[in-house]
Amino acid sequence: MADEILIVDDDTRLSAMLSDYLTGNGFSVRSAPTAGAGLAQLTRDPPDAVILDVMLPDFDGFETCRRIRAVSDVPILMLTAKGDETDRIVGLELGADDYLPKPFNPRELLARIRAILRRRTGAVPAGKVLRFGRLEIDPASRMARVDGRDCVMTGHQFDLLVVLAENAGRTLTREQLVDQLKGQAFDVFDPRSMSTFRASGQRSRTIRKVRAAS
Repeated sequence: MADEILIVDDDTRLSAMLSDYLTGNGFSVRSAPTAGAGLAQLTRDPPDAVILDVMLPDFDGFETCRRIRAVSDVPILMLTAKGDETDRIVGLELGADDYLPKPFNPRELLARIRAILRRRTGAVPAGKVLRFGRLEIDPASRMARVDGRDCVMTGHQFDLLVVLAENAGRTLTREQLVDQLKGQAFDVFDPRSMSTFRASGQRSRTIRKVRAAS
């Protein structure tokens, strides 16, 4: 059975184009021109993923994302006409799985939709806590602790930590990391990320191993 995508965007021309393209690539697609209509459809008949525009006529995509996350963990790809990094970060921190600025190549959107569906299928079961010696990671609550003490880190750093934990014992290339980290084009080896792990008292041996594979 084909995965179903719900497009929430008031640009009917773009929605129709995306619908045709995604349908031609094996998806079932439906659309809603407002946030309210999209939420109603999601509640009535949950899709497998949502493409959500930030600029909507009733209330914006950020508020829509927040409302969706209150009732569902459906994968969300946000679209925006703005290239503002702050908007991207806000969307991701509200629970979006990925973020794509307009204009975009439909092939990139297709790749990102497939990636978030693939990641969600392989996600850690709800309630499962990952433990590695003194380190404890709880993906459900998005908390990491060392010797029972909370680790302070950004959302991106936590996502990186979870990906490494879920792939313990495997060597990942940079491309594989970026793919699993919601397709975000940022430097996962930012020194600030490294300092977070060191400050937590953890060795960065696994991270160095991934860097060597890129």
